[in-house]
Amino acid sequence: MKEFIEQFILESRELVEQATASLLALEQSPQDAECVDATFRAIHTLKGGAAIVDFFAMERAVHAAESALSAVRSGHRSLTTPLVGDCFACLDQVSRWLDSMEQSGELPVDADAQADHCIARIAAEDRRNIEPDENWFEDFAKRNQGLRSKARTIVRFTPHSASFYRGEDPLALIASLPGLLSMALEPVDQWPSLDELDPFACKLVVTAFSAASADAVSAHLQGHTSECDIRTLDIGMGAAANGSPSVLTEHSRKLLEAQIILLDEEQAATFAGRVASAGLVAANVLRHCRLSASADLVVRATEQSLHENNAQYLQQAIANILAPAPAAAPQLAANAPEPAQVETVARSLRVDAQRVDALVRLTGELSVVKNAIGHVLKLAGASANSMAGALKGPHGDLDHLVDELQRAVLGIRVLPLRTVLQRLPRLVREISAGLDKPVKLLIDGDDTEADKAIVEMLFEPLLHIVRNAMDHGVEVATVRRERSKPALATLRIRASRQEGHVLVEVEDDGGGVEVARVRAVAKERGVASSEVLDAMTDEQIIDLVFVAGFSTASQVTELSGRGVGMDAVRTAVERVGGRVAIDSRPGLGTTVKLMLPFSVMLTHVMTVEAGGQMFGIPLDAVVEAISVPLETIVGVGAAWAIVRRNRTIPVFELAGLLQGREQRRDGHQAVIVVAAVGGQWGGLRVDRLGERMEVMLKPLDGLLTGLPGIAGTTILGDGRVLLVLDLAEVLQ
Repeated sequence: MKEFIEQFILESRELVEQATASLLALEQSPQDAECVDATFRAIHTLKGGAAIVDFFAMERAVHAAESALSAVRSGHRSLTTPLVGDCFACLDQVSRWLDSMEQSGELPVDADAQADHCIARIAAEDRRNIEPDENWFEDFAKRNQGLRSKARTIVRFTPHSASFYRGEDPLALIASLPGLLSMALEPVDQWPSLDELDPFACKLVVTAFSAASADAVSAHLQGHTSECDIRTLDIGMGAAANGSPSVLTEHSRKLLEAQIILLDEEQAATFAGRVASAGLVAANVLRHCRLSASADLVVRATEQSLHENNAQYLQQAIANILAPAPAAAPQLAANAPEPAQVETVARSLRVDAQRVDALVRLTGELSVVKNAIGHVLKLAGASANSMAGALKGPHGDLDHLVDELQRAVLGIRVLPLRTVLQRLPRLVREISAGLDKPVKLLIDGDDTEADKAIVEMLFEPLLHIVRNAMDHGVEVATVRRERSKPALATLRIRASRQEGHVLVEVEDDGGGVEVARVRAVAKERGVASSEVLDAMTDEQIIDLVFVAGFSTASQVTELSGRGVGMDAVRTAVERVGGRVAIDSRPGLGTTVKLMLPFSVMLTHVMTVEAGGQMFGIPLDAVVEAISVPLETIVGVGAAWAIVRRNRTIPVFELAGLLQGREQRRDGHQAVIVVAAVGGQWGGLRVDRLGERMEVMLKPLDGLLTGLPGIAGTTILGDGRVLLVLDLAEVLQ
């Protein structure tokens, strides 16, 4: 893959993520001007990157989304849910193009038709959002001719449809407008019948005359400018009306000057992209400053520059707007030192994941050598070698430094959970629309960090949990009203670090798990006998939702009903050494808790010996290690068990499980390691216990690939291979 294309893909993916996050936030707060600007900037930069690599199809598609957002920025249109959906569709197409480029290393050859589809979709939405009455300005002025001479500003306010849910009062906002002279209320569309009318949706347009200036009106409507069209009436009053550059802010001037510098570049291959980008930015800056006439001049100059292949027309137009220059800043004395240049240093560095993995492997090899030195030191001490004492201190220092190096290297693989959690708001948005269940998603602790492998596996379990919460947990609006719950349901995801683990909780305020329903379905499907199911506690019944193929759904839908959701959650979580549990509160909601290891490579194990072989057992799963008289192990059918703290625990001989032989009954005492995995307890009989140690696991490869019951390997100090067990598979 060409290095240039590779860099473009990396940067574009980041911009797509930024634009997606900003769009979701913007949909929740459409009046947030900063959020509008952030969304626009991300998409504008995405378009500029496409122009630089000559990906003109992508440039055209993204430009369509950019233009729509530009209209939102300038207040000429309001942000609607269909518009947000169109922008998302455009970003999805960009992601597909990036995937194709990553595989082939080349620009897609069939992208024009896909770009045309994106453009047509956004254009259709634009046509739907054209002002139904293009003469609203003149019509309102005619109806209020007696006040026309006193009015300086006219404003047309189209509040967001969810204004009432946010506790906003659009009518009161306009009624308190400074210098208010007159106002009128109209519906956005024709009023529907009473049966179809939604009293909770704001469908009003407010038009008003004000004797105050446009600046005063804008200040009063701060936070709602994206929903307003504010126009100055006193055309002859100077700067604000005739487009004089005196109203340009210093920041706006710098942006316009930057466009002139951009147009100075002499690269024929990127000429069209540079001119189009510079012209659009300049026009948007001027519209933001309410200099519509100047913005129109820039648009015409852009078209002329593109038509005649000469950037000077656009450069001159921008230069004319910037002149005359603002009042000069105080001049420095001739001998005054120049201001010091502030040097910025990059705080982050992109590194290929394979290089990080190679460094992790080398650190693991270094740990093996350290253990070998420790083993030799023990042998030297046992033989009373005089060098043993001298080496003890340096070995301790080496041990400390290697441990620090391990943690530092594994820290390179650490990612914030934000990388996976930021994909969920859009998912919730789409599911909410599909189920017609309004749901608000709250995310806490997205800066919590975990190993790259943990973060990457987390999305699939969260996907199943969120789907189940919204399909089964959250009630429909009518039921929520009957239960005195707000119509807008809440889904909260919390992430936190707990010592060596990461806790992720998904909580909804729905109806909770219907224990009776789960018990009835379990009886119907023969999960267990009626007597056993009736004797089970509510917690044990709830745990049945993790059984493979189990589902309480009456019919199969796109979201649920196939019985693979929660089963897949437990399988994925336990594969990396984690645990999952459900806490249900009838009528109040459900919380699914995922307890995950911070790292899958650095593991605390306890060594045991069985059948002449050393094995490692993850300490996370170990409840206790005990020695019991052999006669306390009793037969239960064809199996064996012990009773420990009023709990019956099945006992398996570890060597027998791994080698397929029967349980042995020799000796007087049995050493048993009691472990708990996935809510199930089991005891492993071993020959003897070893020591606790912290190891870096190496994944199985070669002939051992796919070997069941083994999580990974490491090397002991004496050179022997330690097989670390996957207890979930061993006890299955």
